Amino acid sequence: MELRHLQLGSCPDSWGVWFADDPRQTPWPRFLDELAASGYHWLELGPYGYLPTDPGRLADELASRGLSCAGGTVAGLGGPHRDLPSLIEATRKVAVLTQALGAENLIFVPVPGYRDDVTGDYREPAQLDAEGWARLTGHSNTLGRMLLEEYNLHFRFHPHADYQVETQEQTEHYLDDTDPRFVSLCLDTGHLAYRRADVPGIIRKYPDRIGYVHIKQMDPGIAARAVKEDLPFGQAVAMGASVEPPAGLPDVPSVLEALAGLDAELFVVVEQDMYPVEFDRPLPIAQRTRSYLNSAGLISRPTPGEIQ
Repeated sequence: MELRHLQLGSCPDSWGVWFADDPRQTPWPRFLDELAASGYHWLELGPYGYLPTDPGRLADELASRGLSCAGGTVAGLGGPHRDLPSLIEATRKVAVLTQALGAENLIFVPVPGYRDDVTGDYREPAQLDAEGWARLTGHSNTLGRMLLEEYNLHFRFHPHADYQVETQEQTEHYLDDTDPRFVSLCLDTGHLAYRRADVPGIIRKYPDRIGYVHIKQMDPGIAARAVKEDLPFGQAVAMGASVEPPAGLPDVPSVLEALAGLDAELFVVVEQDMYPVEFDRPLPIAQRTRSYLNSAGLISRPTPGEIQ
């Protein structure tokens, strides 16, 4: 089947990029070159500061490679339950760049979470108390309203391993407690599967709250080992927890079948966690992943006006 309302893209994360600046990460010109070479036309921007932040320069860099922006990324601030003025200030920077590139999605990735990826130390409790949960949902609504009313952008919240919204129960609780006018999900299939969620079930239960998708898979054996040995997510990733499809979970055809039933135009962005990674490794994986997803019905059209 051809899922014409689902538009395929990728992002810096699939090239081993987690931070704005890190010598172990693929240099940004190489990332853009290889993204285009692997057949993608849409990209999510990744950590603010990794790609050029001058809108004119970045627009030229994308256009020269036939690329378009699917969404901007807010990351590195922790979760929405943190200091609201700081969240607003940083989110506005990403919003200005994202809007200038013609995208309509802003993906909020709540990292760092409650654990240190390197040491495994707990920064804070793994469960928010009532006050923390109220901040989380209230700040999400505030950010979502600001983005929609001031920038015409949609707030897409990303459940994330080692953050206080990581399980199916927490994700459903978050959706139930936030305003659907201003908050929807960036449904990350891999992070939810890492915590044993029923991903197609979430899609079917909340069809109107799925606003954007990160499609990836996790090795269930490594995920189970991470639970058994109480490993932080970053260590699990370094062990190879995130795998190229169709090698892991969730089952991609089942996810696509559930997404096919949605009455919405959605970006489905490949995001395979590979930090750190040797620079020569991501391109062939990206090519194989795109070919596999194309065979499953996901395509990537080069012209924004062609979305139907």
